[in-house]
Amino acid sequence: MKSLLVIGLLAGSVCAAEEWKPRDMNRPRPPVRDPGAPAAKEFAPPPAGAVVLFNGKDLNQWERKPGAKDQDKSPAPKWKIENGYLEIVPKGGSIATMEKFGDCRIHIEWATPAQVDPAKTGQGRGNSGVFLPGHNEVQVLDSYQNDTYPDGQAAAIYSKSPPLVNVCRKPGEWQSYDITLLQPRYDAQRKLTRPCTVTVIHNGVLVQDKVDLGGGATEGVLSLQDHGNPVRYRNVWIQKLEKDPKP
Repeated sequence: MKSLLVIGLLAGSVCAAEEWKPRDMNRPRPPVRDPGAPAAKEFAPPPAGAVVLFNGKDLNQWERKPGAKDQDKSPAPKWKIENGYLEIVPKGGSIATMEKFGDCRIHIEWATPAQVDPAKTGQGRGNSGVFLPGHNEVQVLDSYQNDTYPDGQAAAIYSKSPPLVNVCRKPGEWQSYDITLLQPRYDAQRKLTRPCTVTVIHNGVLVQDKVDLGGGATEGVLSLQDHGNPVRYRNVWIQKLEKDPKP
């Protein structure tokens, strides 16, 4: 029922996609929907054959990506691990996988801080991001009763595509992304035969449906962003796709 509800919104949302400039506060907000209680499959363990990127114990498959102005250039991740989750240490730097990925399905669970600072609103609340291998960012943000530009809220393809609906849970509650990334394809003459597309399911609800990312990379690393907020992550894994799947 959730997916049917969202699909009914597709035509109007897609047609209007090019009418707005990036980060336009005048852009219509996606409707708010309650995702309901988490289904068992939403927080499911990794399937057989998946690459487990964070198992709740270590960051052996990740390296730190220091900022351009960061004097500390150490590649060792500085984020905190406790109680089976990973927590951003503000100004510790973003992290990225050591391995590169092509076509893939990404599962990631996240939670914004339970204690909300009333002085922080919009992009200042629970901000982080999942940077897709070689491509755009799927925004992580506390978008529960927190207004910002639609293409910058939770589950948006940042500065490009707002989610079809806002199904963000309350601060401190665990949420899930299931992301299918299909990299671009080229023929022998390097002519594009298939654009790069992404499908995002947020808390069990379809919110991005085969959005054209427009990028040319055919592989890349998965990155998690340090945006200065102590966002938490857990149960991070990737399935490599050998054939064109149907999300």
